[in-house]
Amino acid sequence: MRIMLIANPISGGGARAKIQEAARMLRESCAEVDLYVTQGSGDARHAASEAAAHGYDRLVVAGGDGTLNEVMNGIVPTDLPVAFLPMGTVNVFALETGIPFGLNQACQLAIHGRPRRVHLGKIDGQIFLLMASAGWDAEAVARLRPDLKRWIGRGAYVFAAFEALLAGPMPPIQVIFSSGETVSGYGVVASNCRYYGGRYVVTPSASIFDDTLQVCVFRQPGRLAWLRIALNLALKRALRPPAVSFHRAKSLHVIGDDVSVQVDGDVSGALPVTIDALPNAASIILPEMDQ
Repeated sequence: MRIMLIANPISGGGARAKIQEAARMLRESCAEVDLYVTQGSGDARHAASEAAAHGYDRLVVAGGDGTLNEVMNGIVPTDLPVAFLPMGTVNVFALETGIPFGLNQACQLAIHGRPRRVHLGKIDGQIFLLMASAGWDAEAVARLRPDLKRWIGRGAYVFAAFEALLAGPMPPIQVIFSSGETVSGYGVVASNCRYYGGRYVVTPSASIFDDTLQVCVFRQPGRLAWLRIALNLALKRALRPPAVSFHRAKSLHVIGDDVSVQVDGDVSGALPVTIDALPNAASIILPEMDQ
């Protein structure tokens, strides 16, 4: 088996040593491994595109959700199977799908696991694996300080969220669905997965095996409304109307003035955007799980 291992050396703590150990484990499992270590933004996407064009049997990604996002943008629409070794700060995709966090178990899954077709999403031409959103959470991602993230990990997101909250009220947005329905609010998440930022559930019915996106629109303005949302998420309480409304969609257009957008945990410009479901877009090696 010929494998391209694309690895991000600054994902999480001690990534460089873990990457070398992963390469050793994969080789001991009778795989021919070519290791590509990223040096900056866009490298993983370029390497994945090259791997798809040069006859590799599998592509293994060692890093976080952002690295995996880049890889998906590099391989779609090819059928090259992708495996994930979670090494990032949060690793939402691994939490969502049950991919093991233990390096040996993840490497064994990468070699012996079964590829499965999954649905993705697309936002103005950029593919996303997990979710795209606009509003307070995206503003927090825009304010995230990489040096603080390296120092305190996911705590940096909490700091950035409160900074965004104190900066002022969120501008209103409008979500226009392909059905013609228009919903007003102050933030939106369009998702392929239940979890957001960890084991916090924003879109409880979302799934990478569903060919539509679940959309959560935050309907209430003001800091107090966002604090209630944050408290409910922290306490693992379900989000409910009238604070939010839930929708299913294959396509939606979101408009608003000076509202940040994030994609799979990385900042991605501002509104307006068009978000689409992307059915059967990729082949990912996953543990057996209920659909």
